[in-house]
Amino acid sequence: MRKNAFFITVLFALGVTLISVSAVFLEFNKLNKHQYIEHIFSKHETITQIYREHLQKKTSQIMLEANLAVYKFLIKEDKDERRAILKNAKLLKGKNFKRVDEAIMLNNKGFYTQRVVRDLRISMIELHKIIYFYIESPIGTVLIQDEELKPYTYYFVAYSYLTIILIISISFILILQRLRPLIRLRKKIALFGNGDMNVSFKTSGYDEIALVSNELESTREKINSLLESRTLFLRNIMHELKTPIAKGTIATQMLPTLKQRDRFCSIFGRLESLVEEFALIEEVTSINDKSNFKEYRLIDIIDGAMDMAMVERSSVTIDVDASVKLMANYRLYTTAIKNMIDNGIKYSPDAHVKILIMNDELCFESKGDCLANPLQYYIEPFTKENPSKNSFGLGLYLVDSILKVHEEILAHEYDNGVNRFIFA
Repeated sequence: MRKNAFFITVLFALGVTLISVSAVFLEFNKLNKHQYIEHIFSKHETITQIYREHLQKKTSQIMLEANLAVYKFLIKEDKDERRAILKNAKLLKGKNFKRVDEAIMLNNKGFYTQRVVRDLRISMIELHKIIYFYIESPIGTVLIQDEELKPYTYYFVAYSYLTIILIISISFILILQRLRPLIRLRKKIALFGNGDMNVSFKTSGYDEIALVSNELESTREKINSLLESRTLFLRNIMHELKTPIAKGTIATQMLPTLKQRDRFCSIFGRLESLVEEFALIEEVTSINDKSNFKEYRLIDIIDGAMDMAMVERSSVTIDVDASVKLMANYRLYTTAIKNMIDNGIKYSPDAHVKILIMNDELCFESKGDCLANPLQYYIEPFTKENPSKNSFGLGLYLVDSILKVHEEILAHEYDNGVNRFIFA
């Protein structure tokens, strides 16, 4: 999910935008419909006025129909049709009115005006996209149809909504389309980080992503050039060093005394060991990919390390299950274990190392005093605990470098007189 965080963020923004726009248009549609109904209801107060006059003046039904027909209003006379409409119609709006009837009366005191207030209710209803006005009064009811009036339609709102949604969707699609090169660039960077030094970042275009890609391509070419120069330099140096060392070793045999021969053989032997360690360091630090990593049994790697260290089997105790396997570069991992065996034997008073699995981690235990400095001090090149020991101080530095290639780390702990180095 983290790898697609930006894509998910864009989709989340699209979803929030669509939901927000939909909610706004839904409320707008409700408000628009309400205003439409209010407008129609107010506009058709003419019906109420005509019906009031009809009641006050007590005009005939024919006169009422004639007055309504002027405004394209039609009275529904059929009782069954009226009943069906009133039963199934949807109420849009209703309102109560007060009707005042005046009449001239005569009593023993003379003529007087009598006023009678009666309730009048008008309801606007809809059935099958036809709008009716239903008027109720104490002396009767009437159902009136507006022949020209059409009910509220949401087509304009729906058209506007779909248009905006389409514009937003197209905008987000264009954004994602413009971000596709960024996804490809991320994949290429991952390949480059995994050791594919020949991957090309070059791309056409002049936008920001294209500029970044081309800058990365330029940087890749510079890095490759530096790596090639470094590798060529180191290999040439080591080749040039081996030649005089070999000649010096041969010339040493011509020295007249045994003491001088042994001294110079020791010197040239140390120089040869130093060149070999430099070569191994160059291999570890310049490894580009893990194509030569294979699955091996850990016990086989340990056996190879013991053969390489040329130590007595009695000097090493192995407590490792034969079923334990790992993905590794055999030569490098064997060298790392060999260096740990050498260190354990060299710096422990009993010249003994125990190799075991503890908490699913490979451990090397040897007796001795606790390290005088933090482990970080010893994994720096050319540092060692005892300068008098016959080493160059590259052992733990090599181990740490090899473990980093295998995505592991070197750890140390001290417990009751035992130094424990851990491949974690």
